[in-house]
Amino acid sequence: MNNLILPHERVDDLQCKGLRLIQNPKGFCFGIDAVLLSNFAQVKTNSKVMDLGTGTGIIPILLAGKTDAKEIVGIEIQEEVANMANRSVKLNNLEDRVKILNEDLKEIPSKVENYTFDVVVSNPPYMNSGGGLLNPESMKAISRHEVKCNLEDVIYTAFKMLKDRGSFYMIHRPHRLVDIIYLCRKYKLEPKRIRFIHPNKNKKPNIFLIECTKYGRPELKFMDPLYVYTEDGQYTEEIHNIYGRDA
Repeated sequence: MNNLILPHERVDDLQCKGLRLIQNPKGFCFGIDAVLLSNFAQVKTNSKVMDLGTGTGIIPILLAGKTDAKEIVGIEIQEEVANMANRSVKLNNLEDRVKILNEDLKEIPSKVENYTFDVVVSNPPYMNSGGGLLNPESMKAISRHEVKCNLEDVIYTAFKMLKDRGSFYMIHRPHRLVDIIYLCRKYKLEPKRIRFIHPNKNKKPNIFLIECTKYGRPELKFMDPLYVYTEDGQYTEEIHNIYGRDA
């Protein structure tokens, strides 16, 4: 195991079937968003799944533990981060099910067979580009801001990868909701479920989950809101259940 972990890195216990993840504390480490998205996505047995902008591979590794997906492919443009994700795959002995490709997701439709995936998921950069970034090539900037891809790139690639009736799952910020619904419909990904996530019952939602079906019929359902914290600052019971432990 030692040859998989570099001196500046740490290994986090994912509290899911003994799975672990290598992370660089100075880079962009995964948060609750990735955990919520992996829990929200419905993945059937023997499915093929693609994660656009996989980062350190948190979502493919969690989906490998939570589901019986046959193949999970993570796409990551940053070479150092993709390397870290590949080492986490090896650390968990998931090479037979999880693959990490160091590729620009905008190029994926020309490099991977189109219309072959049952599920596409994405936890894309939330922030619009041009926001006065100090270092637009840094890991944190690329993970948080639309530096290497934008929202339309993600949604278009999801359309190209998905089979007819395949499912697209994404987590994003509420201020982009209109853009997301517009672009999903533009690329024939019909919104089917939305769930807003609130820090607590007294605060407005700051993120939301959306499920779309390729060539699905129009019918959008709003799920009950999800509250992350109780009023005294502890995780809610639902969040404890999602994490599968006393978080």
